Amino acid sequence: MNQTADDAPRDLHHPLILSSRVIGAPVFDREGNRLGHVDDLSIEKASGKTVYAIMSFGGFLGIGAKLHPVPWPLLDYNLERGGYTVPLTAEILKDAPNYDAAEVRMLGGPDHRVYGETIYGYYGTYGAVPYW
Repeated sequence: MNQTADDAPRDLHHPLILSSRVIGAPVFDREGNRLGHVDDLSIEKASGKTVYAIMSFGGFLGIGAKLHPVPWPLLDYNLERGGYTVPLTAEILKDAPNYDAAEVRMLGGPDHRVYGETIYGYYGTYGAVPYW
């Protein structure tokens, strides 16, 4: 059976999603206020498990935005909004661990547990538990 992209089934309820559809997806608080968007994903090499959604938050037109590694289990996909919902608010994210682009690349480096302890230490209040 040969299907083109235009006539492929559009089942939005399936359990898998391509990373290309996650990157750029909006992120909302529970009340529906847009907080930012998913800028990247941090994936554990050995297991393939997504550990963090790197969320871009703040700034104007991408300038001055901060990158927040949010533990992946805190994100819930919301079909109606076409994006993710988190149990966080803009005020919570202002104080959350955030990094510049160079530091984000270090999340999987030799000091990944130091970064992880900081990130999960902050988000543990909201239900996130360390992935290790």
